[in-house]
Amino acid sequence: MLRLGRQRFADSALLIMAIVNRTPDSFYDRGATFAFGKALERVDSVVADGAEIVDIGGVKAAPGEDVDAAEEIRRTVDFVAAVRERYPELIISVDTWRASVGRAVCQAGADLLNDAWGGHDPELAMVAAEYDAALVCTHAGGAAPRTRPHRIDYPDVMADVLRRTVAEAERAVSLGVARDRIMIDPGHDFGKNTWHSLEVTRRLREMVDTGWTVLVSLSNKDFVGETLDLALDQRLLGTLAATAVSAWEGASVFRAHNVAETRQVLDMVAAIRGDVPPRRAVRGLA
Repeated sequence: MLRLGRQRFADSALLIMAIVNRTPDSFYDRGATFAFGKALERVDSVVADGAEIVDIGGVKAAPGEDVDAAEEIRRTVDFVAAVRERYPELIISVDTWRASVGRAVCQAGADLLNDAWGGHDPELAMVAAEYDAALVCTHAGGAAPRTRPHRIDYPDVMADVLRRTVAEAERAVSLGVARDRIMIDPGHDFGKNTWHSLEVTRRLREMVDTGWTVLVSLSNKDFVGETLDLALDQRLLGTLAATAVSAWEGASVFRAHNVAETRQVLDMVAAIRGDVPPRRAVRGLA
């Protein structure tokens, strides 16, 4: 059972975390939702398409212009408050590695802190505990925030993923974060080359078998582009293929740009697994 905000989800649930970037230089949408109004339109759109969670980010993951904590707070806090007022039951996540930002957004109404940089700021988990917020513990291979991997190597990449994410999750519990509010993420592309990201995808069941809820962030990432040798705007089908595999292997939460398409894939996987019935079944029966 996973608890996010005031909601509880069964282990069989397949949830979409829709990406809403409050950045002028995001890798995928190139600042399309940096403006406050455009970002709110994006929230409306993804909710209509079936997202249970929105993940609001104020700093792009890749290297670029420096964004200090004050600017990250400026980009996220008022927006979180606006989304909370607009959608009282929506699960609001904020993509940040900074405890100061985490505290500010939790005060504004965020339910979930999505730490994509593997506990770089050890106080972030304390903030999650203080506000009874959920927490994502992501594998980044020890990389510093906003850095790209260079010739990184692992004797066994999944062993490293498990060691780091489970340790961060257990540490969070020891600090007071509720166990059923914690997710672990293999961190595709973060501290990894394409071979590593492919391997953690096909071995995802090993993460699921730890008992922690697994989140994956696959959407339009470089490992998809390099595998298929496709540009950024041509990676949807590869992303959806990786999404289907990850869902079949037991992942529960899917961070995505393309919500409507991801919803269809997840609903189809759920039906094939026997978790939900077809919405309409008349073939051979009428």
